[in-house]
Amino acid sequence: MNEIKLKVRNFLTRFVGPNELKDTDNIFELNIVNSLFAMQLVHFLESEYKIIFTNQELDISNFQSLEAIANIVFSKLTTKNTNN
Repeated sequence: MNEIKLKVRNFLTRFVGPNELKDTDNIFELNIVNSLFAMQLVHFLESEYKIIFTNQELDISNFQSLEAIANIVFSKLTTKNTNN
């Protein structure tokens, strides 16, 4: 999961610049990202990891922190690998 966090952190840094973001920091409350950028983040994750989020998974709580993002991506990858 650390690799997922690193990739997401690098993606965020390309758009919002370097910061001291902790894994549990809420990126929406800190105004690091907004809802429009969240869609770019979802697109990045789906492209990078070859996964698709369902409408139910597109809940802000799944994308509010590096930890939450890593958890949902890891869960999707685990499910994907189990189903193959």
